[in-house]
This record gives sequence, C-alpha cells and structure tokens, in this order.
Amino acid sequence: MADSREPPPLFNDDDDSHKDDDNDDLFTSAVQELPSDPDTTLVDAPCVESANMSSFDAPVEDAGTTGVTGSDDVVGTAESVDQSSPPANSTSDSVPATSEEVSLDDEVDDSALFNATSAPKLQLSQDVPEPPVPASSILPPMGAPLTPPVAPITPTVTPNLTPNVTPAAPAPVTPLPAVRQSPEELEAESGDEFIEIQVSDPQKIGEGMSSYMAYKVTTKTNITYFRKKNWSVTRRFSDFLGLHGKLVEKHLHSGRIIPPAPEKSAIGTTKIKLGSDKTAESGSQDFIEKRRASLERYMNRTGAHPTLRADPDFREFIELDAELPRATQTSALSSAGVLRLFNRVGETVNKMTFKMDESDQWFEEKTQQIESLDAQLRKLHLAMEGLVAYRRELAVSTASFAKSAAILSSVEEHSALSRALHQLAESTERTHTIHHAQADADFYYLSEITKDYIQLIGAVKDVFHERVKTFQTWQHAQSMLAKKREAKAKAELAGRMDKVQQAQEEVAEWEVKVERSQEEFDRISRAIKKEVDRFDVVRVKDFKDMLVKYLEALMTSQQQIIKVWETFMPEAKAIA
Repeated sequence: MADSREPPPLFNDDDDSHKDDDNDDLFTSAVQELPSDPDTTLVDAPCVESANMSSFDAPVEDAGTTGVTGSDDVVGTAESVDQSSPPANSTSDSVPATSEEVSLDDEVDDSALFNATSAPKLQLSQDVPEPPVPASSILPPMGAPLTPPVAPITPTVTPNLTPNVTPAAPAPVTPLPAVRQSPEELEAESGDEFIEIQVSDPQKIGEGMSSYMAYKVTTKTNITYFRKKNWSVTRRFSDFLGLHGKLVEKHLHSGRIIPPAPEKSAIGTTKIKLGSDKTAESGSQDFIEKRRASLERYMNRTGAHPTLRADPDFREFIELDAELPRATQTSALSSAGVLRLFNRVGETVNKMTFKMDESDQWFEEKTQQIESLDAQLRKLHLAMEGLVAYRRELAVSTASFAKSAAILSSVEEHSALSRALHQLAESTERTHTIHHAQADADFYYLSEITKDYIQLIGAVKDVFHERVKTFQTWQHAQSMLAKKREAKAKAELAGRMDKVQQAQEEVAEWEVKVERSQEEFDRISRAIKKEVDRFDVVRVKDFKDMLVKYLEALMTSQQQIIKVWETFMPEAKAIA
C-alpha cells in the first residue's frame, strides 16, 4: 500500500525553533512522498499523517480562537512553499484546505477525496466525477469541534474555505438564557395590565349644612387581584380625602410619591350646601364639574401607581359596595384641619432652617431641577389662566355683538341688508358658542393639568423632605452614640464599674439605632430615585397628551369658525 521507507523527521520535538520558521519544507516533503497508487489514501501515507499530527501538537494558547489562528498559520506556510520551490503537481490551495478541514478523528472515505491520476489535491467542489461526494462527508456539522481540543470553527469561517460546497444542516444550538429582559418586553408586559377609573354623576344628598356631594366611581380593569372586571360604587368627597390621608400615612415615609387629592374649598362647599339642585347657579355647576374632573384625575394617577393600587385601603375604596366609615380628619374648619395647618407651618420652618450637606450628586441636581420646574409651571399656569379669561371674555363680547346685530337687522328697512345683518347675528352667535367651548378646552387641557402638576411637584418636594428628616434622625443617632461613648470612657477612667456596664448597654443600643437609621436613609434614597424616574416618564407622557388634545381642540374650533364665515360670505356679497 504505502511506501515502506521511513520519512525523515520534519523537526525535532525538543527544538522550538520550528515554530517561527516560515521557510521549512513541511508540505513539500509530504506531497512529494505520496505514492502514485490509486488505492493509497491520505491517512495511509505516513508522511502526511506525521505532518498532520505534528500540526496539531503545537500548544494552544486560546481554545476559543484556535481554529482561525491555525488556518492563518497553514496558509502562510503554504504561500512560503509556493514561493520557494513550487512543485508541478501541488498547489497552495490544496494544502491549507487539507490541514483545515480534514480531521483525523472523522471516518471519511478518503479515496473519494483525491484524484489518483493527478497530483494529490483535495477536491472540495461538487463537480467531482461519479460518485458525487456528499457535503456531510467533507464538512462536520456546523458548531461541532474539528479535533479535540481545537475549538469549533464558526459559520463565518467555514463557508470562506469551501465556497462551492453546500454545507450540511447545522445542528440545533440551545440559546443562552437571557440575563435581563429588553425594554420592549418590559413595556409589553406592563402594558398588559390596565386600570381605568371614571368619576361621574355628582349628586347632592341631604339638605342644609348636613348635605354632601356623592359621586359614582366606575372602575374597569384586567388586574387579577381585583374581584371583578367592571363595577361601580358611590363615594362622597370626604371619602377621597380620607383615602389620600391613609396613603400618605403609610407610604410617604417609604419614599413613595402620593398624588395629591383636590383641596377642600369651604366657600364652594357652603354654596353647594345652601343652594338647591333646581336653583343651582352656573358658578356652582362649574365648581362641581371642576371638582369631579379633579377627582377623576386623582384616582387615575393613584391607580396607575403599581404600589398604591395594590394597597388594601385603595382596593376597599373602589371595590366595597357599601358606605365607608366616615372620615373625621378631612373637614377644613375642624380641629384636625387646624392641627394640619400648624404642622405645615412647622415643616416649612424646618425646611428653611435646616440645610442638609448633600453628598449625592443626583439628589443635588434633581432638587435644582424640581425647583426650576416648579417656578416655570407656576408661570405657565398664570399664563393659562389669563388665556382662559381672555377667551371667555371674547365669547361674552361675541355674544353681545350678536345681540346688537340682531336688533339692528330688525330695524333695517333695506331687505338685503336686513337679511345679511340677521345672518351675521346668527353666525356670530355660533362663533360665540365655539369660543366658549374653546375656553373650556383651554381650562381643562392646559390650566387644570398644569395646576395638577404644580401640586405633584409639591408631593415630590414632600418626598425629598422626608429623606431630609431621615437624615436628621441618622445624624441625631450618631451624635447620641458619640455622647454615650464619651460617658462610657469617663466612667472607665473614674473606675466606676457600676456605670460602665450601663454605659456599654447604651452604646450598643445606639449603635443599633445608628445602623438602622443609615439603612433607612439608604433605602429611602433608592426608593426616591426610582419614584422620580417614574415621575419623569409619566410627566413627559401627560404633557404630550395635553398638548396633542389642546391642539386638536384648537384646530377643530378654528375649522368650525372658518365654516361659519364661509357660510356667511354669500349673504354679504348678495347685498345690492
């Protein structure tokens, strides 16, 4: 079969100089020693076997890139052989392909890979004479190792070495588990749950000063921990204020931003109680509608918070189909209201007198941003109130002009002019209605939303102040710990062992308090950062929706006004 002559050794294993020698005759010797016997295979040739085995005996530094590096070394060697002494029956393309693709561990029909009548050359094309060579016999499955411990050749390398061969079907690869979900997946998951709360049908219950306003609260949701998907309950205004007080008491110290409830107006409430449904003034009706819209916005903001909507008090408020216990701390003129007023004054004085040495750059920047946002929103709200007032004044003036034009048309003797004045009065009256509707849109889409966010900025400030109070508690615990340690040291120096034990216990107690206060400060800082980030996202969305709705209402009103005056134009031109 093969030539029995023992080929000379290619290099000495003890000599490392062959690793850097690019001019050796490794592949030239291997090719020239191949016999011409057609039955001789590549594996049976001892010289080729020795060359292939020696090429894989080189030390591997990086298992992840061995396949690519090995191919570069072999190609470089083949190029050097071709430049120095190229044989007539050997090419540089056959040798690298042999050293890269053919594995000694794979049982391949090697007689089909070589042409016996020509020089030894690896056939990697599908145009081989009968029988055709299946691709699976030449290429291992993609992703499978060539020879241990050589790393698998990536799919980007294998097609470049065998461009004319259709690779075998790749073996299924199990994907690595995802470390975290993408923002799109998180958004899709959060979008699956929704809760929509509608406050409607305000009605007065009772007569005189003991009467109150009740509202119908309708909830639609698909959240699993609610018992129903669609239901309605009746709540009075003090119930909303009581719910807000409970949420503040339970969640404000944890760093949660609690949406503010509508403020209670003593004057507006008194007007409603003393009036009746039949003789209700337009001002009272406007007050009731404003309060209803404010309650609806408050409930939806609270329900959108994942922590607040899972609170038992909130769930009881929207689910319990019965009258809730009377909230006694919500009256504006009660002793509790006066106590809240004094507490607010004390909190304000504390904010002004105590200055915290902020060590977190994030909180320092956010505090300045919140203060600037508060000032700008107040300016915007003042401008919106002026716009609404001017729009309402324009509507009133337009209505007065319509009445004057109607009166003038009735006394005009010229028939065409009288008819035109009459049409002018009607067109102006319709314009008055459009101006009034636009004034309402300005109020509810711009002014009220801006006012709500001024109150929300106040809630954010309350959360920041809660962190300052936690810091004060931490600093107080540290100062007390220092005093207790000083007292212990004095007792030890005085030799009063009876007080040393007591001082040691006090020191241990205050050390626990200091550690607990520091943990509380770190916890509320993390919670506030998360809450403010969520607040910024919701704020941008709310203002975008506000502007879109306002512009849509403004465009609709302007189009209606254009249609009104286009209708009037033929009447004006018909005056002869």
